Amino acid sequence: MRRLLSAAGLALLLPLTATSVASASGGHDGGGPAGHGLGTCAKKTALFCEDFQSLPVGGAASLKWGVDTKHGTLTVEPAGGGQKVLHVHTEGNGRAFLRVDDFAPPGNGFYGRVRLRVKAFPTAPDWAHYTLIEATGAGPEIVRPLGGQYVPTLRKQLWGVGADGGPTGDWTNWRESAPSRGGVWQCVEWRMDPSDNKISVWFDGVPQPDLTVSTRSHGGNDVDFVFPKFDTVKLGWQLYQPNPTPSAYDLWMDDITLSTGRVGCA
Repeated sequence: MRRLLSAAGLALLLPLTATSVASASGGHDGGGPAGHGLGTCAKKTALFCEDFQSLPVGGAASLKWGVDTKHGTLTVEPAGGGQKVLHVHTEGNGRAFLRVDDFAPPGNGFYGRVRLRVKAFPTAPDWAHYTLIEATGAGPEIVRPLGGQYVPTLRKQLWGVGADGGPTGDWTNWRESAPSRGGVWQCVEWRMDPSDNKISVWFDGVPQPDLTVSTRSHGGNDVDFVFPKFDTVKLGWQLYQPNPTPSAYDLWMDDITLSTGRVGCA
């Protein structure tokens, strides 16, 4: 079952070995993501990068990535300042993901970055659970470095790192310190550190140590949390409970990057 009570005693975020990165611009309510110019991917060396600038407006498709949808769609749309963004739309408890296949990070570790804005998060049913980023591969754990739940006892939607399908069970380690905010652009970064099966998260360049999980400090069963050998990363939206409120979900994503070093939000 999904975790209904927050777990205590998460490990503190350890210093990163990557070089320092410029701090992020804050999220905003405008029509497009802040803090970057056009052609983001043309400027960076990465394991994967997509800024949607080279794609035509309309149904999203690329030779660089695939699509995983059920009761959902992916569309490239124009945004402010000549930018383009990916519009993710789902109905009910559907899903719609951009899927990066044949992904082989050196040493099974990597960093990720995405700018995103969610129109609204679920307010029903109780404990409604959503996933925005998922990483899988050879091994039983389905790893979710960004997801969350509607927590009825607090009447809040909260971000959390989670997993499913493996020995640790089905869990979302949400935190009161990390509310899911609708209607604003945020830059989300995460790190998958294989040395301790540790996931670290940043919002708008600010570390979120409460969201850190690792081999022995996570929100699931009292067994080790161990990464699979990653080969696939998905970004988009999935809601797992039927008949949610609202009944449809919209979010926008841009500047998706997977890299061996921290990307930053500048």
